[in-house]
Amino acid sequence: MTLRLVFLSLVLLPLGSAGAPPPFLEKNCVECHDADAKKGGLDLTALKADLTDAKSFETWVKIFDRTASGEMPPKKKARPDVAQQSAYLGDLSALLVRQDSARNVTQGRTVERRMNRFEYENAVRDLLQAPWLDLKETLPEDTDAFRFNKTGQALDVSHVQLQRYLTAAEDGLRSAFVSSVEKPDASPKRYYARQQGSYTGKMKFSEFNTSPERATFPTLGFAGQPDVRRGDAKISVGKADPKLRDEEGVGVVHGAYEPVEPNFSTFRAPTSGRYKLKLCGHSVWVGPGKQVGKAPARWYIPDLDDISKGHRPEPVTVYALMHPRILRRIGNVDFNPDVTVNDLDVVLKAGETIQIDTVRFYRSRPGASRAQNPLATPEGQPGLVMRWIEVEGPLAPQWPAAPYAVMFDALPTKPVVGSPLRFEVVTKDAPKDAERLLRRFVKQAYRTPVSPQEEIRFLPVILGAIKSGSTFAEAMLTGYTAVLCSPSYLYLQEKPGRLDDHALAARLAYFLWNSPPDEQLRSLAAAGTLHEPKTLRAQTERLLADPRSARFVDTFTDYWLDLRKAGANDPDNLLYPDYYLDDHLVESARDESHATFAELIRGNLPVRNIVDADFVFVNERRGGFMTQAAVLKVTANGTTTSPVIRGAWIMERILGRKPPPPPASVPAVEPDTRGAVTIRQQLAKHRTLESCSSCHTKIDPPGFALESFDVMGGFRERYRALDGKTPELGIGKNGQKYAFHNALPIETYGELDGKKFKDIREFKKIVAADERQLARNIVGQLAVFATGAPVGFSDRPKVEALLDQAKDGHYGVRDLVHGLVSSDLFLNK
Repeated sequence: MTLRLVFLSLVLLPLGSAGAPPPFLEKNCVECHDADAKKGGLDLTALKADLTDAKSFETWVKIFDRTASGEMPPKKKARPDVAQQSAYLGDLSALLVRQDSARNVTQGRTVERRMNRFEYENAVRDLLQAPWLDLKETLPEDTDAFRFNKTGQALDVSHVQLQRYLTAAEDGLRSAFVSSVEKPDASPKRYYARQQGSYTGKMKFSEFNTSPERATFPTLGFAGQPDVRRGDAKISVGKADPKLRDEEGVGVVHGAYEPVEPNFSTFRAPTSGRYKLKLCGHSVWVGPGKQVGKAPARWYIPDLDDISKGHRPEPVTVYALMHPRILRRIGNVDFNPDVTVNDLDVVLKAGETIQIDTVRFYRSRPGASRAQNPLATPEGQPGLVMRWIEVEGPLAPQWPAAPYAVMFDALPTKPVVGSPLRFEVVTKDAPKDAERLLRRFVKQAYRTPVSPQEEIRFLPVILGAIKSGSTFAEAMLTGYTAVLCSPSYLYLQEKPGRLDDHALAARLAYFLWNSPPDEQLRSLAAAGTLHEPKTLRAQTERLLADPRSARFVDTFTDYWLDLRKAGANDPDNLLYPDYYLDDHLVESARDESHATFAELIRGNLPVRNIVDADFVFVNERRGGFMTQAAVLKVTANGTTTSPVIRGAWIMERILGRKPPPPPASVPAVEPDTRGAVTIRQQLAKHRTLESCSSCHTKIDPPGFALESFDVMGGFRERYRALDGKTPELGIGKNGQKYAFHNALPIETYGELDGKKFKDIREFKKIVAADERQLARNIVGQLAVFATGAPVGFSDRPKVEALLDQAKDGHYGVRDLVHGLVSSDLFLNK
């Protein structure tokens, strides 16, 4: 007994006891962290020595990290004896590793979780082979933890969510059934712009629209048609002259925004599925307004009869439109000065039509003056003409299509008048077919094999529905709905310790596809060979090469970099009219970041490219994620930029050093939009507060490096302000005149870890030089996304071993993915 007490006292010595901190902390830390001073909210004299308490464990980890990094004690205090510090940290580390490892053995690193709404939508889409299903919007927004929507701590299930899952599952199954039973007429059909009211109706002026800039105009070939525009000639030659009809078009000099919203509404997707589109059009040049009488010529008003060939290609975003005004981007194309036919392979939902948005053109909004096209010149202005679209589909290799086969195999159908499903499935033996189909469906749906009894768990639900008067199809869909809402489907099945091959297959697929494992992964799991290193590496390569890996790229970057918030803050229409209403810029900015991360993985590029890349972008200012437009937008508020917000973002997302939250009693620093003082001057005053200084000294410098970029990522040398002596005059994308002022100059210098920089280029070099820390951070981000848990204290040596393996390749991002997948972090719960 005496020996056991001595052993326990030695083991707990690095922790001390409540009221009696260990000697090392007593000597170096307690002066600032006792019950009286309690700096940073830490009282070492009251800190528990019980590491099984999660909050106490977290605090001891912070003590270890801040002491090991040299952050504590502060530089103004005497430095601890090196040997004593090393010995103390070694002992404390051993205790923390022992406790963390013991917890992992009994509980696992991760908490059991359900699929998030993105994963659920992908899972049902893949199961039913119905890529058009839109289920995530039916489900509540998932909360996140450790920056991602992948952790069990955040993904709970309430009765409201369960009801939404039932609704989503039922709607998805019904949509898949209706869309896949009957073979429709999928032959190509052409829809002309002259047939669309949204095009031709805007040729005539009304009391709501008297501006030629917001009108449409007819063309034949590359010339205008004044007689058609005036109403003196027919809108179209129609079927009488097919060749001439193909040369007819309708043009705009205005983007797709009220009151001009050109769409091909005579087409409505008859059913959900895959379609091929052809879009025919070309750019034009519209002449300037002509002089009338003695009044000066208003050249900025287009002459809609003076049409000629375009001067340059025009970019266009193609949307699927569900009335009223529910837009879904399905493609981006360019129309050249010569007649251009663009091809798109798209997925459409039943009832959607096609809307065309000429994204470079302005979008007029009411204001103090008459709206004016900012692209207009004394020589004229650009325009775009659409002639026709051609639609082929829905397309499927065979009918009934795949979703029907998943649910009902090869059973025949017959039409039923008045049924919401429109068809009934014909069966000669309903109970027998119900059991066979249910077993088949469960085997496809569940990620882990289940017992024969579990396969027919919901058979009584189906038979009960039939007995109550439901048709066979309705009853089966009821049973399938229950399967798609069952715990075995909703929850990822993992047990503490090494993952079995089925759990490993699920983890790999949800990591790199954001969806369940496919047949090949399941087969390898069933054979018990997936865990073998060569097989696991080969499958990782296969999944990364598959188009479905775009789900990983997009979702990971959307959460890691906060890109999902890119549309949250619209640029201020007074300070940033040049960005206002520019949806294409926001969409393109997100695409830029997605494409960058995809390229890092595809090319196994060194991790330093996260900070400073020399590809894709126009110049060296923009290389790397920190200076991409989407990132700069989500770290601003649409009106001003804040070095604090951007600095904290860099510290956490790029450097892996999460700053503490600000004190609740200290108000945030708001940049001055009047232009009287700079944000640097405001923050210098803010840092005089002792409670703010220590954090801002680390956070602010990275943020100052990004002050060269405005709220949408545009490079700048001065701030913009509402007041000033010399206004910057122009016309915004909304067609209204603006007059913001250039205010005080930007200051981008600072110091990071004792290294000074004068601008973003020098800052990038400092950050990019520490490749290992960049790699350590990205592995930590990937670990949360892949496993649902952050890197724990006992995981740190495993991460360092992973980094050692990737060092010779300068920490290639693809190598880091492979290293994570083959590590104990990934292979264990």
